[in-house]
Amino acid sequence: MTATITTLAEKKVIGIPMEMSYADYKARELWQHFMPRRNEVQDRVGTDYFSIEVFSASYWDQFNPTATFQKWAAVTVPHFDTIPAGMQSLVIPAGLYAVFIYKGDENGAPAFFEAIFTSWLPSSLYILDNRPHFEILGDKYKRGDTNSEEEVWIPIQLK
Repeated sequence: MTATITTLAEKKVIGIPMEMSYADYKARELWQHFMPRRNEVQDRVGTDYFSIEVFSASYWDQFNPTATFQKWAAVTVPHFDTIPAGMQSLVIPAGLYAVFIYKGDENGAPAFFEAIFTSWLPSSLYILDNRPHFEILGDKYKRGDTNSEEEVWIPIQLK
């Protein structure tokens, strides 16, 4: 498993958040709610979609699949001048990230993320940082397709 270590500049996003857990994962429902409304976001930057997870500071102390977090379906914007009704804004603070490329459909994702947190991270020079985690769903992302590709961004800091 290979990661590219990069510094992210602050990002502004507008989208729809939903509270969920990994035991009661509602990502599909969230995206079904967001996608029909995505074009309501004005001055969008680029064509990528952001699938964002916002965890509490203590979320990773002892992983519990029933613990809740906030999941976002969003797009990037240069400013928050206009936020469509029913949507919210979020700032992803600048910072260091480990970026992985995930290839495949959603069936392989749990093992991929488990390898990041149980193998790559403990053997790296880094620890998790308390900032949003996210996936960039770009042109190579094809939901449900084994040839799909997305970027996985994990917030890190030096040990």
